[in-house]
Amino acid sequence: MPTTEAGPTAEAGPIAQAGPVTGAGQPASGNLLTDNPELYEARFPDVQGLAARWTEAMLRAHGAGPRVLDLGCGTGRDAARLHAAGRKVVGADLSAAMLAYARREHPGPDYVTADLRGFDLGRDAFDAITCLDSALLYCHTGEELDGLLTSCRRALAPGGLLVAEMRNGAFFLGNTELLDAPTHGAVSWQGTTYQFVTTLWVDRAAQLLRRRRVWTAEGLSHAAPPLEQHSAWRLLFPQELRHLLAAHGFTVRALHDGPGPRTEPVWHEDSPPPGDLADGDRLHLVAQLTAS
Repeated sequence: MPTTEAGPTAEAGPIAQAGPVTGAGQPASGNLLTDNPELYEARFPDVQGLAARWTEAMLRAHGAGPRVLDLGCGTGRDAARLHAAGRKVVGADLSAAMLAYARREHPGPDYVTADLRGFDLGRDAFDAITCLDSALLYCHTGEELDGLLTSCRRALAPGGLLVAEMRNGAFFLGNTELLDAPTHGAVSWQGTTYQFVTTLWVDRAAQLLRRRRVWTAEGLSHAAPPLEQHSAWRLLFPQELRHLLAAHGFTVRALHDGPGPRTEPVWHEDSPPPGDLADGDRLHLVAQLTAS
């Protein structure tokens, strides 16, 4: 994810401070949610810590050592929970705002700036790398995916794990329920209600799921124009993912559609063991570095 230590005030509002929209549809100063981590956590609450609990369960089930790199750590919420579980955690992200918030609100891990498309945090420095909430899919091209996996191979000790949770590209083969119509939502934060309309579509040539989100705000002391933002995720298919991992020295230990922290029904510690289906809209991966 790509500052202000305290973030914007409620009176000014993040939409006003996000700056004008550029010709590419992006605000000049960044992304509304990642530039405002408090708003991000309000929009995506995880009060039960499901993402970190699922991750810790995967690490334990597959015998991971204590040193963990949380790649694309965002607000640091999951990294801090893994730290509390006894792991020695480094959280890495591109967003200065997210990292500043993580250091302040979720202390414990070390937080560093890194680009998941290519990073060097030392050789054999970690026993596991976690990459949650589709962070891996911000690698849009084959070259970027190679950069990620080359970096992971360098960073992991022999036998180290890559644990990831992401959108499932195969879900969009015949399923259109997420694409059929825009979705509407709202989140309230610091006395302001932020409403959004989200439209998703598949860019087949680029193999990307693209998103347009338009934000408006109510309750501000001034009129704020709508803010339009664009983002995208690579659509990876299970066999494609297996091939990429094998090419970089990884063996897949688990690859399935759930249950997981963002599935329905949601994962819990007593969930039955997953199968090997990939029909749902999420993919859950555990891969082990087996080549030297």
